[in-house]
Amino acid sequence: MTDLRAIVRTLRWRIAAALVVACLLAVGGWVFAQDKPAAPAAPAAPAAAPAPPPSKPDPAGTATGGIGDVTAKTAGKPTLEEVADFAGHNRVSINVMWTLLTGFLVMFMQAGFALVETGFTRAKNVAHTMMMNFMIYAIGMTGYWIMGFALQMGGLGTISTMGGTGLLDSEFTISLFGKDFGLFGMKGFFLAGSTYDVAVFALFLFQMVFMDTAATIPTGAMAERWKFSSFVVFGFFLSMFTYPIFANWVWGGGWLSQLGKNFGLGHGHVDFAGSSVVHMVGGVTALAGAMVLGPRIGKYNKDGSANPIPGHNIPMGVLGCFILAFGWFGFNPGSTLAGGDLRISVIAVNTMLASASGAIFAMFYMWGKYGKPDPSMMVNGMLAGLVAITAPCGFVSSFWAFVIGAVSGVLVCWAAVFIETVMRVDDPVGAIAVHGVNGAWGVLSLGLFADGTYGDGFNGVEGTVRGLFYGGASQFAAQIIGTITCFAFIFSASWVFFKAYDVVFGMRVSPEVEMEGLDVPEMGAHGYPEIQGPATLVHAMGGSTPKPPAMAMAPERSR
Repeated sequence: MTDLRAIVRTLRWRIAAALVVACLLAVGGWVFAQDKPAAPAAPAAPAAAPAPPPSKPDPAGTATGGIGDVTAKTAGKPTLEEVADFAGHNRVSINVMWTLLTGFLVMFMQAGFALVETGFTRAKNVAHTMMMNFMIYAIGMTGYWIMGFALQMGGLGTISTMGGTGLLDSEFTISLFGKDFGLFGMKGFFLAGSTYDVAVFALFLFQMVFMDTAATIPTGAMAERWKFSSFVVFGFFLSMFTYPIFANWVWGGGWLSQLGKNFGLGHGHVDFAGSSVVHMVGGVTALAGAMVLGPRIGKYNKDGSANPIPGHNIPMGVLGCFILAFGWFGFNPGSTLAGGDLRISVIAVNTMLASASGAIFAMFYMWGKYGKPDPSMMVNGMLAGLVAITAPCGFVSSFWAFVIGAVSGVLVCWAAVFIETVMRVDDPVGAIAVHGVNGAWGVLSLGLFADGTYGDGFNGVEGTVRGLFYGGASQFAAQIIGTITCFAFIFSASWVFFKAYDVVFGMRVSPEVEMEGLDVPEMGAHGYPEIQGPATLVHAMGGSTPKPPAMAMAPERSR
């Protein structure tokens, strides 16, 4: 009977895998048939002859480089047009390099998430938790390359900071009330055809690491009881459907970004670097998943009261928080997509200040209410401040940045307790409170505190971005609409996906596996073999009887 169940289970996965491959081949064939490669660009002017080496060393660098380094038909004698072309190319080069470098910083945030989530969960699940954070990078990237980027950015239009390329020019729209509502892009599948372009590829890298940040947030809220196979399917679902669709509405020229042009609501829904697009999407997805998955065994008593289940390594979580704070200097300033946009200094300082006030006010809140400054909530307070400032970082003063972070520091503490004790949703790392609740606060705070010093022409609307406190009541209305839309769409779509998958395949490991720890049954290896003993591979090899873990050396670390 056990063998029959194993055969049926394997057959299901083989059928599912075959369907996925068939769909990919069909989509790929359609893409290559419809989207022809662009004609190659005109050849560049011949390179200038190399300047003669300096006769003396130049330790100050003031004499290195000059007119001879300008690409020109006649070396050393560029025309005005050649100088202008050279300057324009250099401007775009700086912006592309800035976008790529800041994207690399955001990619490194994956390590921060892995450390925070693993440190805040139990020792018996570290391999499973760490590998979810590791593999979501590869899975998410693949799904986003296949179709996520096309759905998000396929109808963006020109990329003004990268040479004005207009190759992403296909948006699916519907007409309502005499206005066009963009729903999703239709160009850029597999980055093939006419999107084989340097500016498009740079934008893809930057947007992909943002998507991956959203995708990794649910792995913390759903840790310690989630089947790895279910997680894999989820990674493709978010990267290919829910995230790209909402991101298109805000960043890809979709209908939320056009609320200003179409209905006079400020500059439309504005989210500079992703409080809603990235963090709220991830947090709301985590809420839906955790609700369907249910709490960990032992989290709640029969009377509904919650039991604390502390993480196994606070220093690991603190280190991860510092890595995330460092990566946020790519997340927020990089969202200018322009190294020549000097507003990056304001954005970077605002980001720092909000993180500081978030940590400080979380510390004082926990200290005052519970008598001790909880280390985990100080970490989450800093992260909440960073999440909240992500949307308004380019539009507010340093004073309001500090206030936004301070509010988020208190809000994350209150929300974490509310979610655990009132909603009775088990979130091992506090991801829903950090990213979901404070993602919403971030976009709403922009609608309150944007001071009108930045954002002229944002989303195609003349004038700078102003919040309610600076005469922009309609901007606040647009922020409310965007926040409600994010929750409604992401929660409903995610809940349906998780519920359907749970009914058909099952999302949760067995109680025996959960009690033993997911490392060996799900991954085939202990995260800490020197403490928990060698992996048995009982479950990995198809055995039906779990072997009790060896816990003689330090049993308290596996509880």
